[in-house]
Amino acid sequence: MDRNQATGLILFAAVILIYSLFFASSPEIPEAETPTASQTESVESNASNQASSPELAVANDSTLDAARRAKYGVLAALTQGEEEVFTLENDQIQVHISSKGAGVDQVILKEYKNSKAEPLVLFNEESSKMDFVLASNNGPLNLNELFFTASTENGQTEEGVPTQTLVLKASTASGEIVQRYTLADESYQVQKTISIDRFQNIFTGNAITVNWDEQLIAQESNLAESRRQSRLNYYTNSGSFDNLGSGDDLEQEQLEESVKWISFSQRFFSAAMIAEGDFQNVALSQSTPEDSSIVRNMTASFNIPLQDGQTGFTYYFGPDKYKVLKKVTDGFEDNVDMGYFFVSWVNKYIIVNLFAFLENIFSNYGVIIIVIVFLIKLALFPLTYKSYIGMAKMRVIKPEIDELKEKYGEDPTKMQQEQMKLFSKLGVSPISGCLPMVLQMPFLFAMFFFFPNAIELRQESFLWATDLSTYDTFFNLPFTIPFYGSHVSLFTLLMTASQIIYTHFNNQLTTATGPMKNLGYIMPVMFMFILNSYPAGLSFYYFVSNMVTFGQQALIKQFVDDDKIRAKVEESKAKNANKKKSKFQQKLEDAMKAADNSRKK
Repeated sequence: MDRNQATGLILFAAVILIYSLFFASSPEIPEAETPTASQTESVESNASNQASSPELAVANDSTLDAARRAKYGVLAALTQGEEEVFTLENDQIQVHISSKGAGVDQVILKEYKNSKAEPLVLFNEESSKMDFVLASNNGPLNLNELFFTASTENGQTEEGVPTQTLVLKASTASGEIVQRYTLADESYQVQKTISIDRFQNIFTGNAITVNWDEQLIAQESNLAESRRQSRLNYYTNSGSFDNLGSGDDLEQEQLEESVKWISFSQRFFSAAMIAEGDFQNVALSQSTPEDSSIVRNMTASFNIPLQDGQTGFTYYFGPDKYKVLKKVTDGFEDNVDMGYFFVSWVNKYIIVNLFAFLENIFSNYGVIIIVIVFLIKLALFPLTYKSYIGMAKMRVIKPEIDELKEKYGEDPTKMQQEQMKLFSKLGVSPISGCLPMVLQMPFLFAMFFFFPNAIELRQESFLWATDLSTYDTFFNLPFTIPFYGSHVSLFTLLMTASQIIYTHFNNQLTTATGPMKNLGYIMPVMFMFILNSYPAGLSFYYFVSNMVTFGQQALIKQFVDDDKIRAKVEESKAKNANKKKSKFQQKLEDAMKAADNSRKK
């Protein structure tokens, strides 16, 4: 750097220094910002929280623990935990059990589908609630509020069938509560035991109170039929079966007698509890909801006695299949409605076994129904033949009966007496044509109960019917006909037409006149309305039965000649010409005369 540059820089620095000393203002100090009230509160709050949050958390936990201890006592520690779900499973069912409460949350029947072809969930945690309540010195304790730890065990039954067991324990230093679930292979039954070890002076009762509340999930497309066939069934320790019925209104009942089992049944499936000893103080109720996804609301409340801190019972989660239910426990097969006592024997001892036998031979259930009709008609053919001969005899003696009507028509008593003499003389019984038909009636009515409850027909198709367990819809109507519905069942129409044809044919063989003759045409029309919404399998059975009966009578007619029957009647007439009256006939005539004299007086 030369002398001139150095001189210039010095002068430039001097000018700047002089200017800064004499002309530049001093720097302003900014005013401190005054915080707003909200900002102050926020800052103070944050500072306070930062300073005291650990202490506050400790205080909250302490308060929570104190509240738990006050409510649950030594069990307070068991009310905290993380819920897990465990599964017991075989080829038939899948049972989900929660670690919270160790209760059954969901059951899936693996062999079946619902009407939407989805897995059949018998119930889930939304539709079912089951509380197990113990009396304690801190008040009622619901086991569903406790958390359990789980372990599994494998074993086998006395018959050597493999089993799996889920053991759930809730333990403290004061004692232990253990709930065990055991499921065997190829079974719909889940055995459950509850045991309480120690907890001296904590549990004050000698029974567990069960509150079971269930919404039956709709599994079938025909909701009306499902509701009609749903029942809250129970079986008392004295061996009596009963239920709350199938009405739509709320039904409630407090049972005076202890109960062996309780079942929530909806047509084809049941969820049930079966006692090892008995269920006491049983209160039941059921109602029909407006929700179309729910068949019925059912509730049961009862006590299970504890013996030395232990008790047990068995769940049944499965189909209402007669042969399966019969193996469960006494009276459990009554969950399937087989009809009144005078027809139930037909279903229990004949149809059920015959159906099971034919299932091993035929895979098509329409064919099975046809074969059942032929086998029953073949077995009852002797009765059908006797009925036909009896009606034929009444037909050939109709001229003699008409003569009596002309002669004694105004005197009913005399007419009856003379008719009896005529029947005795000709060797004809007025009930010979009716009695064989009456003996066949149990089979006819038995089917009215069997087919609506036959789970074997569920979701089985035949011809145009996609499901033989419900009505076949040939076409839908744009309107609803009272007592008929908004659909047309073709099987029901075929049944009605075949019955009318059979009635017309039958009237040619009998002496029926007037109202009795017309009644045969009215009944098929009435059944057309009744059966239109019943299972297609039932209408198809009646249709095939009518056609086979018609064929039987047409065949018999080819081998039975009215002239030969008349000859036999004349032979009996000659043989009985000098026959004395039997004591029974004499007493009957005397009784009729006495009744006639009393009427005249």
